[in-house]
Amino acid sequence: MTDYNHPSSWKYTSPKEEGFFEILTPGNSACKITWMFRLNLNKDSKYELSHQTLELNGVIVKGKIEIICNEQKFELDKFDSFYLPATESIRIIANANCSLFIGGSVYESKGSFFTRKYDLSVPLGDIHQVHGESPYRREVFMTVAPQDEASRLICGITIGDEGKWTSWPPHQHSNDLEEVYCFFDIPAPQAAFHFASRKPGVFEHVHPVSTGDFVIIPEGYHPTCGMPGVKSCYFWVMAAHSADSRRYDLAVNDPNYG
Repeated sequence: MTDYNHPSSWKYTSPKEEGFFEILTPGNSACKITWMFRLNLNKDSKYELSHQTLELNGVIVKGKIEIICNEQKFELDKFDSFYLPATESIRIIANANCSLFIGGSVYESKGSFFTRKYDLSVPLGDIHQVHGESPYRREVFMTVAPQDEASRLICGITIGDEGKWTSWPPHQHSNDLEEVYCFFDIPAPQAAFHFASRKPGVFEHVHPVSTGDFVIIPEGYHPTCGMPGVKSCYFWVMAAHSADSRRYDLAVNDPNYG
C-alpha cells in the first residue's frame, strides 16, 4: 500500500501520448488542495478546457496554440500561459504538436481569465525575477504572480544554470502552501535531481527527474540540481491553504545550510 506522506511517493510521471490527463489530485497524493493535469495535442487538434470548481493555470512547455475565449483569439507560444477561473471555458487549438502543464486549486470567486506572454526582456520586478547567486542562481517568470487576482494559486517558471542548484538554500512553507514542480526541457536519459525531505538537515529521498515528471511538495524542503550540462527547468504551482497565505514571502530556510 502506498504511503502518500513519504517523500519516496511524491514523484508522478505524466503521459506523452495525445490526450488530457489528470496526473495528481488530493485523492491520489498527499496534496490537499492541488490538482495537476497534462494536455498533449497533435497539430490541428482541438480541446475544450473548463472545470466546475477549480481555477487553472496552464503553461505551454512544447509547441504553440491558439486559445478562443468569449470569441476572442489569443496566439500563445512556448512558455506563454493562461489563467482560467472555474466554470469558464476556452477552446484550445494546436498550431503544432504541443504539450501543456496545467495546475489547479480551489476557486473562491476571485480571479478572471488572462493570458501572459513569456518575455525575459521585462524589467526585473513582480513578474520577471532572478533569485540567488551562482551556484544556485535561477531565473523566474511568474505565470500567476501574487499581485494577480486569483483565489489560491501562485505559479511560475524556473530555469536554473547548467549543472547548478535551484531552490537553494533548502526552504519550506509547509504551514501555508503546497507546491508541485513539473519538469520540462530535460530529455531522458538526461536528468535533474529533486531532493525531498520533511526534516531539516536531512535529505529523505532523491528523485531523478526528466521531462514530464511532476514532484509534489505537500510539506518540507525541496532543492533541485541539474546533472552536468543540464538545467533544472520546471513549472511550479503553489496552492495556498488560506487566502492570507497566498503570498510569496513565507519560505523558511533550513538552518543547517547557508
